[in-house]
Amino acid sequence: MPNQPTLCRPEAFEFFREQLPIIETTAGLLNGAIAISMHALDDVDPAAVDAELQNLAHRVSSRVASPSSTALLAHLHDVLFDEEEFRGNSEDYYNPLNSYLPAVLKYKLGIPIALSLVYKVVAERIGIEVQGVNSPGHFVVRVMTNEGWMIVDPYVGGGVLTANEAFDRMEEVTGRRVPRVPEYLAPSTHSQWLSRMLVNLQHIFATHEMRADLAAMSELQSLLDASLY
Repeated sequence: MPNQPTLCRPEAFEFFREQLPIIETTAGLLNGAIAISMHALDDVDPAAVDAELQNLAHRVSSRVASPSSTALLAHLHDVLFDEEEFRGNSEDYYNPLNSYLPAVLKYKLGIPIALSLVYKVVAERIGIEVQGVNSPGHFVVRVMTNEGWMIVDPYVGGGVLTANEAFDRMEEVTGRRVPRVPEYLAPSTHSQWLSRMLVNLQHIFATHEMRADLAAMSELQSLLDASLY
């Protein structure tokens, strides 16, 4: 495992490394994503990010009179999508800010994988189990309800998708036919989740020839990869 970064900010590199032993916990996933943002953004305060997410969860839970998942999810939707207006940034999709959690919370804009993280963290803090779905071209989440798993797309207003609709969305995004196999709707590990965030940023930085930032994300990727073996 790499000991010191060459181009990644040391505080980002170290905070990311600290999460690796607990990466499959939600706290590890959240802090791993925060660490990625710490390379590019100044004065990122992980505790402040956590507190902002906790405040969103409190707003949801304070309204719920029934413990049913239906009631919880309805209020979660109201807070995140109707009031806070979290949404996909389709107009400037490849802006790196769409991947940085503090910026996503500030501007209410993001790409699917970052908005899915906001949804997961807030939902789990009100008692709902949420897993990422690492689908080709379009990351979504699946949510445990009283009736079983339900697919939600936080990028498109938190809409509920059937399995067929989820495959349709993958095909719409990728522009190609996607085999309708269960593996494409399987839950993502947190390592896969963070790896996809890093790969997205590496693609952006490579496209714009931002070589130092590309190398920094590669260093974090190497940390993550080394932790898996």
